[in-house]
Amino acid sequence: MSFEVVLSFLTLPQVMMAFGIALVAGFVKGATGFAMPMIMISGLGSFLSPELALAGLIFSTVASNVWQSLRGGVGEAVEAFKLYRLYIAALLVMILLSAQLVVILPQSVVFLTLGIIVVLLASYLLIGRALHIPDHHRAYYDLGLGSISGVIGGVAGIWGPLTVAYLTAVDTPKKLQIKITGVIFGMGSLTLLIAHLRSGVLNAQTIPLSVGLMVPALFGMLLGNLVQDRLDQKKFKRATLFVLLIAGANLIRRGLA
Repeated sequence: MSFEVVLSFLTLPQVMMAFGIALVAGFVKGATGFAMPMIMISGLGSFLSPELALAGLIFSTVASNVWQSLRGGVGEAVEAFKLYRLYIAALLVMILLSAQLVVILPQSVVFLTLGIIVVLLASYLLIGRALHIPDHHRAYYDLGLGSISGVIGGVAGIWGPLTVAYLTAVDTPKKLQIKITGVIFGMGSLTLLIAHLRSGVLNAQTIPLSVGLMVPALFGMLLGNLVQDRLDQKKFKRATLFVLLIAGANLIRRGLA
């Protein structure tokens, strides 16, 4: 990372805080298979603008999701893609379309809307509720929920909560869920990267920060992967949702400030 470029708009303490947030986000991602963008956008958004916080998470999100989707081999990733192809297609299209809104929407609107969504979804998952989707309605839910996730993803870089709720609704086994989230998040994050190269969120100033944050994020993910099999996954996900609930509350505070 070019510190000369980054230090032209961030202080050294801010850079160290960003590294710490990326490390924690990577660890949670490695242990549970999701939540990296939410932790990074809420953490970085505590002291950076929405556009800069979004730029900061993009390269870490791409790298971690490609890693997650390819663990176990390419064949499993292809099968997971086929199973959720409608959801993925809707997600990618809406990310591309909505990404251009980042530089238009007021900061307070982005923070407040995202914070409310995070709190509602985290609360919904914490109380153990899930949508029960009939198989004959599956395609409609794929397209509808994929589109909503894509809009949120394009504007804020986050499509994890709704995706996790969706996978829970169709009773996806844990191992398959981690694989599928890797594929969905991986393709979504690559689309997000391309979209924000076009929107200007990723530029000569922000790319060095985003690339630099990959180092602590991937190291954290490595640690998370090491402990994944040693911890009760349900309990750890529950703890993660509590963290996301706090993160969402912080975003609401930012939006109302």
